[in-house]
Amino acid sequence: MTPLYDRIAGDGPILLNVPHAGTDLPEPLRQRLRPDALVLRDTDWHMDQIARAVLPEGASLLAARPSRYVVDLNRPRDDMPLYAGATTGLISTIDFDGAPLYRDGAEPDEADRAQRLAEVWDPYHAALAAEIARIRAAHGYCLLLDVHSIRAHVPRLFEGRLPDLNLGTNSGAACAPALSDAAFAALTQSGLSAVRDGRFKGGFITRHYGQPQQGVHALQIEIAQDCYMLESPPWTLRPDRAEHLRGALRGLLAAMAGFIPEGAA
Repeated sequence: MTPLYDRIAGDGPILLNVPHAGTDLPEPLRQRLRPDALVLRDTDWHMDQIARAVLPEGASLLAARPSRYVVDLNRPRDDMPLYAGATTGLISTIDFDGAPLYRDGAEPDEADRAQRLAEVWDPYHAALAAEIARIRAAHGYCLLLDVHSIRAHVPRLFEGRLPDLNLGTNSGAACAPALSDAAFAALTQSGLSAVRDGRFKGGFITRHYGQPQQGVHALQIEIAQDCYMLESPPWTLRPDRAEHLRGALRGLLAAMAGFIPEGAA
């Protein structure tokens, strides 16, 4: 069986999670998708390799392998909407542009949905929760960075061009204010445009696991893809821009590393 995720288990307090960079599709599902859906345009392209490149010494990494078209790991299991307005779902039948993903008559039924949750969503979140618990047991706290990217222009989801770097803290509820301030200050010094708790305030992972009163401080970073890659197939990385982005992320991670919660040893 193909592994659900790649894991690096470090001995420090920082954990990078990359839930949407995977491209694995089971063959039966691949055959049910429309040809245009198979380009996987809603993937967080290259985010897993970029996360590996900037991973600080001692930090941990969890990166999902299945495509978000299998199941969206950053949505709640009950599929309650996280944002007002247009969106996609836990097991979506449309892409970000509202185009259908499935061939006529091939949409998922309830049994299919239940199987995907049991085989992908549940074990991935069990692994993520276990990583957080392991790190918190060792340090008394865990600093979680949920790493994402999206096309800079998606008119159905937001107006105009998205800023380069979008920091989400669930409007301050997912982490200590000092961590939020330090992280955002680092992003504003990167030479890329940055916003905090704008269109992307943090998805399910940031909102669910970010419990600072329990020692888990979570941030989401949503990156506009045109600041590091070409936004059309074959989704080519642009080396000069990608290196600038890696520098910005290293600055963000350095700011996180400098944060020690009150009461931590």
